[in-house]
Amino acid sequence: MTALMYHDVVAAGDEDSSGFPGRDAALYKVTPEVFASHLDAIANGTPKGAPYDGSPQQVYVGHRFSGAAPAITFDDGGASAMVAADALERRGLTGHFFITANYIGTRGFVTEDNIRELARRGHVIGSHSCSHPLRMGHCVWTQLVDEWLRSRAILSAILGKDVCDASVPGGDFTPQVAEAAAEAGITRLFTSEPTSESRQAFGVTLIGRFIIQRWTTAATAAALAAGDWLPCAQQAVLWNAKKMTKRLGGDRYLQIRKLLLGHGDDVQWGDQR
Repeated sequence: MTALMYHDVVAAGDEDSSGFPGRDAALYKVTPEVFASHLDAIANGTPKGAPYDGSPQQVYVGHRFSGAAPAITFDDGGASAMVAADALERRGLTGHFFITANYIGTRGFVTEDNIRELARRGHVIGSHSCSHPLRMGHCVWTQLVDEWLRSRAILSAILGKDVCDASVPGGDFTPQVAEAAAEAGITRLFTSEPTSESRQAFGVTLIGRFIIQRWTTAATAAALAAGDWLPCAQQAVLWNAKKMTKRLGGDRYLQIRKLLLGHGDDVQWGDQR
């Protein structure tokens, strides 16, 4: 499965209206116009004689036909999920919305009613942990299990059915994160690793994603969705460099990150307690 990772869809200059505030979070937020151009670029590669008909089964990008559309995913659970859902549905697509459970109903985040409506409209709802640790792979075992178990229970109670999908907050994945997810009953876990190859760990299907940032062009989004070699390789290089920076930074990583990039003072990340 090829998956793209978005966060929020907000007007320029209004980045703090949806999802987590701050300059760092804003790097991953796109405008409605940019998001629409991405979706159109993915769809408009249909071969001659077979115009795009809005079906998620008909997607042709990067000179290759794919039997299914890429998974369009959204992390954090920002209120702009409703805007994103409208844009997806106009093209016959569905999204995967991963919700940070502790923030449901707070300023800038989806409400319980929003979550139920998204599910009713056919979108996939999943967990993005409870407190959104930025370095989830460094959390102790008891917190890892609690983050997955409680968030899954909260979302399942809202929807009246089991929620078994999740995505890793902060992109900080370790095998223990997957093991804890399995312990909590999660069966599909989306990571931030830029790959279209899924794999199994502890009975959980791990699915990588290609990251979309505010400067990502429509052409690049379409190429990533198609699995084109160059943009996928570029993301892999950057991703591995970022992993090394986190590893070398150790406990100072979060302090340096906040100093350089800035966050809203009201954000209480799960690993800064």
